[in-house]
Amino acid sequence: MIPVLSRAEMRAFDAHAITRCNVPSLLLMENAGRGATDVIERELLGGTARGKVAIVVAGPGNNGGDGFVVARHLATRGAHVQVWLVGDPAKRTPDCKANHDAFVGIGGDVQDWGAVDTFVANLAEADVAVDALFGTGLDRPVKADSVFGDAITRLREGTVPVAAVDVPSGLDADTGHLLGGFGIEAALTVTFAHLKLGHVTAHGAKACGPIHVVDIGVPPTLSTERSAELLETADVRARFSKRPIDSHKYKAGHVVVFGGSPGKTGAPLMAAVSALRGGAGAATIASWADAIRALESRVLEVMVAPLAEDDLLASVDAAAKNKKALVLGPGFGTDEKAGRVATHLLATFPETLVIDADGITLHAGNPEALQVAAGRVILTPHAGELGRLLGKTSAEIEADRFASAREAARRSGGIVLLKGAYTVIAHPDGRVVVSGEGGPALGTAGSGDVLAGLIGALACEHEPFVAAQCGAFLHGVSGSAWQKVHGDRGLLASEIAEGMPGVLAALLAV
Repeated sequence: MIPVLSRAEMRAFDAHAITRCNVPSLLLMENAGRGATDVIERELLGGTARGKVAIVVAGPGNNGGDGFVVARHLATRGAHVQVWLVGDPAKRTPDCKANHDAFVGIGGDVQDWGAVDTFVANLAEADVAVDALFGTGLDRPVKADSVFGDAITRLREGTVPVAAVDVPSGLDADTGHLLGGFGIEAALTVTFAHLKLGHVTAHGAKACGPIHVVDIGVPPTLSTERSAELLETADVRARFSKRPIDSHKYKAGHVVVFGGSPGKTGAPLMAAVSALRGGAGAATIASWADAIRALESRVLEVMVAPLAEDDLLASVDAAAKNKKALVLGPGFGTDEKAGRVATHLLATFPETLVIDADGITLHAGNPEALQVAAGRVILTPHAGELGRLLGKTSAEIEADRFASAREAARRSGGIVLLKGAYTVIAHPDGRVVVSGEGGPALGTAGSGDVLAGLIGALACEHEPFVAAQCGAFLHGVSGSAWQKVHGDRGLLASEIAEGMPGVLAALLAV
């Protein structure tokens, strides 16, 4: 897995390299700037800086120092470079001043912010602009009427591709949001040593563009503290192996889906079929009698089990008996009967419970009620559902997805999988894993039901935290594979499930 650091953890990483490893801060900055130049030259300047025109917009802090290093290396490689220094020159950090002086020493052109018309005209003639105003330390909105806000506005209004140094200016490195909704949207971002939390969010990825991580001359393993880890294909592949010749459906595992109600029979059906496509040996839908009647004409490989209202809990026990994993919630309803079923299953079902949709809403405002099944529960909410669980708005959840998922995991005692463009999987002990697989095509009705069923299948073979990680990753890979062929819209949720055997086969073929 790839470590993902908070701003505080990255600050500690730099401090450790400087004070404990005796690597001078100027050398770290030099390596960072050189690495950024390599990426900019390769990705935005056609492979060579010679003869190209570059505008670097630098602040007085260390991010500006990185910008001066980039400017010097671009000039050394034959580019025509102009640096615009924004802010009070007297407030330059020592390393920023040193690299400012080095750039000036080789004949570099540095302009103080003020002649905005000249800047706009020069920017229009440039091949690339480099945003080195603010780094990861920014934790408050940039005022639009300040000189920094003016610089951001001019870069935003230009048509020149912008390369951001470390993070786009205005971005909160911990949450991925543009603070105050105001900041740079870059053509690409070059970050140093490690990904930051803000990079692995939907808002952050939109602002950053493609993200390139370059080394700064010290081993990334110096970092022992990380707020999250990003899943790689190898991490998921290591969890799977080919099944032995004596495998049969009961060894593969039987998943039961408690879901469905009149008008909402598609949700449990998609979850059950997804469980089969994800490797379960058998799948059963347990539902209300009127929903079962509607389902019976639609199911082939999936079994059904009616819930008897006159002896409800006995029929719940019969449906759950000998099942390896349970999915609760898709289309199930949130009435008193559904609540009784949920409460009973949480207290009695001995294996993993995947709780989605209505199963989450049944516990709105009371995640602690899930503690009765601590260690056995996987919650799979989107932001709205997690908001209802925690008594917050979806906007409050999205404002800090990592903190929200951690809070829900801690209070519920379960694994929390917060769905989104970058899915966050949080463990009650504080560990967080992120899956970056998937794309906009996955934003389709029923996608979450398919994910819940897939995780149910994986929970037959893996402990909950691993099942949730692998489910999020494989679900995203299936969606991405479809999107590569068909584009970013029009995907049916059932097609995610249909693609799963091919995804698993490709994973095991390597």
